[in-house]
Amino acid sequence: MEKNKAVFVCFLISLSVIANSNAGEDFDVRKHLSTVSRYGVVKDIADNSFVASNVPEGCTPIHLNLVARHGTRSPTKKRMRELDRLAAHLEVLLRDVEVQNLSLQEVPSWLWGWKSPWKEKVKGGELISKGEKELYDFGIRTREKFPNLFDEDYHPDVYPIRTSQVPRASASAVAFGMGLFSARGSLGPGRHRAFAVTSESRASDIMLRFHDCCQNYKAFRKSQEPFVDELKEPILDKITSALVGRYKLNFTRQDTSSLWLLCKQEASLLDITDQACGLFTPSEVEMLEWTDDLEMFILKGYGNSLNYRMGVPLLEDVVRSVERAIQAKEEKHTPGSYEKAILRFGHAETVVPFSCLLGLFLEGSEFQQIQKEEPLEFPPKPPQRRNWRGSVVAPFAGNNMLVLHSCPANTSSKYFLQVLHNEQPIPLPGCGGSDFCPFEVFKETIVAPHLKHNFITLCTVKLDKQEPNLATIKFSQLVRWLLSFFLPGKDDTRSGKDDL
Repeated sequence: MEKNKAVFVCFLISLSVIANSNAGEDFDVRKHLSTVSRYGVVKDIADNSFVASNVPEGCTPIHLNLVARHGTRSPTKKRMRELDRLAAHLEVLLRDVEVQNLSLQEVPSWLWGWKSPWKEKVKGGELISKGEKELYDFGIRTREKFPNLFDEDYHPDVYPIRTSQVPRASASAVAFGMGLFSARGSLGPGRHRAFAVTSESRASDIMLRFHDCCQNYKAFRKSQEPFVDELKEPILDKITSALVGRYKLNFTRQDTSSLWLLCKQEASLLDITDQACGLFTPSEVEMLEWTDDLEMFILKGYGNSLNYRMGVPLLEDVVRSVERAIQAKEEKHTPGSYEKAILRFGHAETVVPFSCLLGLFLEGSEFQQIQKEEPLEFPPKPPQRRNWRGSVVAPFAGNNMLVLHSCPANTSSKYFLQVLHNEQPIPLPGCGGSDFCPFEVFKETIVAPHLKHNFITLCTVKLDKQEPNLATIKFSQLVRWLLSFFLPGKDDTRSGKDDL
């Protein structure tokens, strides 16, 4: 009997080892890189529990609004310099190991003599070939998905393409347009055609770079960045301690932060997942991902209503274009005389606030809270499930498409908007959780509450009464939140600097 029990215990242990091994093998770090995630890797990882609406028979797409982020880019100069500093410090740490005759067995071999892959570069932040292909393929898929919207000869008044003045955004617009209009011209083997891409000066672009034009936002962000860093410190310290224990190198908190940066750049841009990323366990990657998501939440998302309400001019522009399309349909304008699609290309600072204006990625009663301008709690930390993930909200080439449908046979409304995020239908809390929303309902429940806020007032007038923000969180709440890192399971309190 005892012998059988021992065999059974060994069997259970073996199953546990196999399960843990498989879990590690199934973990794809490239899906956990927050806003540094590559589009093709993550565009289909959103919550699959949502059942998309069936577009009613007889409904036809007649207009499309696209708001997209640029594609995968190289590290910015600031990040490249950080990686150069990391290389220099790793050299010091490894030299100390040799001098002290410590064991080298635990030190990963790739660390010896490591130099940043971007060491020789003097400029950064440009769209890379992977990013070009992301947008090119996206353009082709968009035309295939909505053939009747792109069945006319190109004209800049029918298919206006707008972009911020930052080169990676304009290059993304060009790559998308090359895919969208491929085989429609006479240039080269691909039968490409020329098309116009327009942009506004950075100093006055309140549509796609409103974060650059909003003085109050810039002041808010500057005031909150140190506090965000403080919120990250317990996690970084805990992971740093684990790294030191595993690899016997005297890593600092800054080293851990820089190694995480390196992991994201290697995995996303180079598909290298067994070097910097290999230093971290899956659970550590998930916590580091969450710190990035938390920073995005606080500085770009629902953490403060100013983050997204400064994007109201963009939302208004989208609504006006939809209304013009409806007018053209009602008045039976001649094809080719009105806009069929407006295509906009910006940054994470464009896509994230716009997603918030639409009320995406909220949980439970949070939509009602933002309508009342009440601050939301932080996204729950792993292993709890959360909607707010940078790899879903705003990966490279992340996008929102608002597609206007004409439904003449419908008795309740003739015009509906379908919202697609990263090309997939997404529920709208302001429309009863449906992705297919009567346009009048969309205007009344989602858009109207934001329109009482004026960009000039929000951004240039000194506000006497500031919205409650992180600096005013109750002390007890903050203490409970910090303790949750050291006493896991004891508290479920919820609590994302480069231009992306």
